[in-house]
Amino acid sequence: MANDLRAQRWHCLDSEEAAAQLDSDPCKGLSTQAAASRLVQVGPNLLREAGRRHPLAMLASQFTDFMILVLLAAAVIAGLVGELQDTIAIVVIVILNGIIGFVQEFRAERAMAALKKMASPQARVVRDGESRLIDAAELVPGDLVELEAGNIVPADLRLTELAALKVDESALTGESQAVEKRLERLHEAELPLGDRLNLAYKGTVATYGRARGLVVATGMQTELGKIATLLSGEAGKTPLQKRLVRFGRHLALAVLAICAIIFIAGWLRGEPPLLMLLTAVSLAVAAIPEALPAVVTISLALGAARMVRQNTLIRRLPAVETLGSVTYICSDKTGTLTQNRMHVDCIRVQGRRLAALPRTEDSPWRELGLAMALCNDATFDAGGKLAGDPTETALLAAAMTDGANQTALHARYPRLAEIPFSSERARMSTLHQDGNGVLVLVKGAPEGLLPLCIDRLGGDGAASIDHAALQAEAEELAGAGLRVLAFALKRLPAIPDNLDAVTLESGLTFLGLAGLIDPPRAEAAESVSACRAAGIIPVMITGDHPATARAIALRLGIIAEGGKVLSGGELAQLSQEDFAHEAESVRVYARINPEQKIRIVQALQGKGELVAMTGDGVNDAPALKMADIGVAMGKGGTDVAREAAHMTLLDDNFATIVQAVREGRRIFDNIRKFVKYTMTSNAGEIWTIFLAPFMGLPIPLLPIHILWINLVTDGLPGLALANEGAERNLMQRPPRPPKESIFAHGMWQHIVWVGLLMGGVTLLTQTWALHTGSAHWQSMVFTVLTLSQLGHVLAIRSERESLFSQGVLSNRLLIAALLLTFALQMAVLYVPWLNPIFKTEPLSLGELLACLALSSVVFIGVEIEKALVRRGWLYQAA
Repeated sequence: MANDLRAQRWHCLDSEEAAAQLDSDPCKGLSTQAAASRLVQVGPNLLREAGRRHPLAMLASQFTDFMILVLLAAAVIAGLVGELQDTIAIVVIVILNGIIGFVQEFRAERAMAALKKMASPQARVVRDGESRLIDAAELVPGDLVELEAGNIVPADLRLTELAALKVDESALTGESQAVEKRLERLHEAELPLGDRLNLAYKGTVATYGRARGLVVATGMQTELGKIATLLSGEAGKTPLQKRLVRFGRHLALAVLAICAIIFIAGWLRGEPPLLMLLTAVSLAVAAIPEALPAVVTISLALGAARMVRQNTLIRRLPAVETLGSVTYICSDKTGTLTQNRMHVDCIRVQGRRLAALPRTEDSPWRELGLAMALCNDATFDAGGKLAGDPTETALLAAAMTDGANQTALHARYPRLAEIPFSSERARMSTLHQDGNGVLVLVKGAPEGLLPLCIDRLGGDGAASIDHAALQAEAEELAGAGLRVLAFALKRLPAIPDNLDAVTLESGLTFLGLAGLIDPPRAEAAESVSACRAAGIIPVMITGDHPATARAIALRLGIIAEGGKVLSGGELAQLSQEDFAHEAESVRVYARINPEQKIRIVQALQGKGELVAMTGDGVNDAPALKMADIGVAMGKGGTDVAREAAHMTLLDDNFATIVQAVREGRRIFDNIRKFVKYTMTSNAGEIWTIFLAPFMGLPIPLLPIHILWINLVTDGLPGLALANEGAERNLMQRPPRPPKESIFAHGMWQHIVWVGLLMGGVTLLTQTWALHTGSAHWQSMVFTVLTLSQLGHVLAIRSERESLFSQGVLSNRLLIAALLLTFALQMAVLYVPWLNPIFKTEPLSLGELLACLALSSVVFIGVEIEKALVRRGWLYQAA
């Protein structure tokens, strides 16, 4: 089928001919069965991706590092001239190390693939005559696709229905102006792509209007596929990875220099050259942190996968890293800070203000309830949910409890006629049968309805009306950011022959006022408070009225009483320089258009701030792209906004942004902990082997010991650190400067001194064991260095908090990893058939207890360091 369709000049066919060629119905689309059959035949609607590695290639890459190859070569040579057992042991450990690296990388790859699948675009398609939302990858030729403004065209389409559709084809043709589409067939076969006005192409953007079209090409058969313009997924490394790659290169040179010195010093002392070569190369393999950038990728990818469970879909991996540095969150009001659901906030009758309509039969409350429920076109659907205009559904919800009550009310007061709302009158009226008479109910804007009232309804019937006082009440409510509606009634003996609005809506009796608002989300105020505590400034941006914006901002704590609200009109009058000065103090923007969001981002970034910006429309895309973190809406957002953004909120909730910042900070903290742990462990190993010859000590560790320590301590315990929970002060500290070194806040000092302590304790063990004549001195050195690293990982679970206040079992995965590692180390010492492989001897109870005591020195030292940090005596300016 694909070959038959490829040669077609679809723009030269009218829509009926195209449908016939595609064997599709231009009104009902394909059947589900036909679509499934075609999907098998033509394949998914995807562009081929580059760079997705096969698992075998991923496994092989674990053994291509230069130092690994040198180690394997040296091990083979050692086997040929010495003990084959050593060679086999070294090769097995290298393979195990490679398998662990492969598992980590494969998990990260799967996590990213799952994220990418979740982020894949969707398309609205008509199948079996029903409109439904499907993954764009499932589209096949002949599918009937529906488009609206903000959609990315999911495949090449022959348009069949139009409603003023305009498409931005700049990504494909370079044409900067949106193209207005037409339906008529075109007669010239070889027209350029930009002139084929009855076609819409995959990857282009619908900017205005609506349309339907039949899919004529998918995947690599589309025009986008033909020119191989692949949609970029994750490009390049994150900033942290780049910094660690540079650091790793410098460190590798230093380690290689140290290893060369160790080799030469041992050789000059008369040690076997091959043993010294294996020792030096083993140390280089263990100490060079070539895996750090990969660990960053794994941590970010798995962190992003966890964030999906918190309703945050990360679309670009560096965003996880950047989240911890965000200083401003600029959020839309409607739906993000508020519930996107109008609600009657208060009722004003006879000078009294109540939060809800009283359930009473007394006047005027009863009549006001009737007006709110009957002068209303909203209804309860079959499922008991309100349907209709948001303002009217709010009024109905305030007046009624359920649909049964509404049905009974309509039966008692059947609607006879109505005068619909018009913008000129700013009100609507309904006429209802009330016994033998007619009840006229009117609702509308107070300024238009109050002058038509001649009296007001009180508890004892009609009373005199004070128009000025009522207008002042309405203005007071409006000034508090509420949308205000007035209600009135009139009684007639019969329905008039001529339903004239001027006559019917005069001589009214005033009932009361209702103030409506889209209320804040319940969790929004707490999230705003959490932002402030974390040093993040929340800013509200809305197209709403300044008074409404102020009211919501006050309730949420975004501004204080008297705080500045800048309107779009005022912003337009400011130069960029003046606005840059104003932007630091403005927390609420009202009547803002999407283009002005770009100015807000530019002004804040110009002051060195890192900005998260929310948006959902087509016009929001440039601001989302420009922001350091663009946040699109998953429920109400457009495809274009989601593609431009760094992350998508699956629940459109401001609290989710704050939770994402918290999670981003936690992930970065855990990356720091892993780097601290790995680098300190490596430093301990280097100091141990480097300093021993200068102290007149024999080689403390054999190559098999070095590789074993690297395998068991860097493996499971290091990975379990990624599961560490958030620090208690995580959201009480300021954002991390984006260019701040990962080794800041005392981390490099920690690596140096704890590495020296670890090496010193290990060499002290060696000296003491040799001095006492222990035949097991090398096994003791091996054990102390291994267990010291396990004590270290326990101590660095928090940068400030003691392990005992944190809770020893609060990271069960880490405890399990430590117990397993300890068991493996004991097996190496006490399982007889492992002794010759690892060159170990069983330790006596006294020797083992001495090893446990000596290895706990590092844990105690780090706990003392944290106590000094808590008291403010260490690393304050680091």
